[in-house]
Amino acid sequence: MFTGLRRFGISGTLKVALAQAGLAPIAALAGWMFAGIGAGMAALYGVLVALAASAVLVWREQQSMRHPEWDQHRLFKMFIRAGIERLVLLVGLLIVGLGVLKLPPLPMLLGLVLAQFAWLAAATGRKH
Repeated sequence: MFTGLRRFGISGTLKVALAQAGLAPIAALAGWMFAGIGAGMAALYGVLVALAASAVLVWREQQSMRHPEWDQHRLFKMFIRAGIERLVLLVGLLIVGLGVLKLPPLPMLLGLVLAQFAWLAAATGRKH
């Protein structure tokens, strides 16, 4: 979670969030081209749900970087809290997408899973 600063002062979690933000219009366009406007909107919503969960992590990481005096116990508590916040946000937004907005579930979950591959790309990226 706390990967530190890399080149150009951008952390790994921020890179993932930026990649997910760039993926959002691509997922919407692909869903629209292959299955119609409803699937495109659902795929876009799925990517945005993943982006929201990543944004919580970026927010908490930046908060911890602003406080170098925090000890390991406080950082561990924040790590646990961020995980719970992300889970609650993810479940809540999926309930809204499926229950309130009545989005098709398969394209929405495919958008979510596709956006999560940004974490894999960040983990296997070049290290200097």
